[in-house]
Amino acid sequence: MAGEKILLVDDEPEIVELIQMYLVKEGYKVQSTHNGPSVFEYMEQFAPDLIILDILLPGMDGIEICRQVRQTSNVPILFISCKKEDADIILGLGTGGDDYMTKPFSPSQLVARVKAHLRRKQLSDQQKEDSQQLSFPGLEIDLLTRNVWTSGTLAPISSKEFDLLALLAKKPNKVIPIEHLYKKTWGMDSNGDTRTLLVHISNLRKKIEPNPAEPTYVQTVRGVGYKFNSNL
Repeated sequence: MAGEKILLVDDEPEIVELIQMYLVKEGYKVQSTHNGPSVFEYMEQFAPDLIILDILLPGMDGIEICRQVRQTSNVPILFISCKKEDADIILGLGTGGDDYMTKPFSPSQLVARVKAHLRRKQLSDQQKEDSQQLSFPGLEIDLLTRNVWTSGTLAPISSKEFDLLALLAKKPNKVIPIEHLYKKTWGMDSNGDTRTLLVHISNLRKKIEPNPAEPTYVQTVRGVGYKFNSNL
């Protein structure tokens, strides 16, 4: 999977140089910037396959950049930040980020995450050739267009949220372990940190459930994982 384009957004020159060196060594094409406005120029001119985005940036922060990118693109966004609190992670993922790594981290670990997300993106693109449509009372899932409708209204589902929903809905009423969902969606082991998955499930429920506090479709099986309820 060499040749994919990665946009690196960080205002620390040492980190940019280190990450760029590792990514280029793996065969990726890398462009870097340190401010928000230039990100949108690169989106048009460079058309990245993935964005590595720091949260703490001068002027426009990473959260706002992500929010604006998500208005027009589903490109995978990997947040990197020195902010380690759950609230910060939830905010980043809730804005539309696909993953979150806290500094300091191993460059090789970052490369592994990048590979996993690009692999998932490639598989996702291939799945668009599938014309299958899943229908449930009040919910339609189109595996070709990757669109989801709730009571006839198009839901603003992100790429990772769709992947999770499709995985569950393809096996209705079957309990799928958290670790399996994480590995299938992110292409790697969770290493015990499932917060990213939990946030995406929470965001998904807000977009498809009539009452997210009492889920109808995506139900929790405590101590195990989740299942898609088709017995409606």
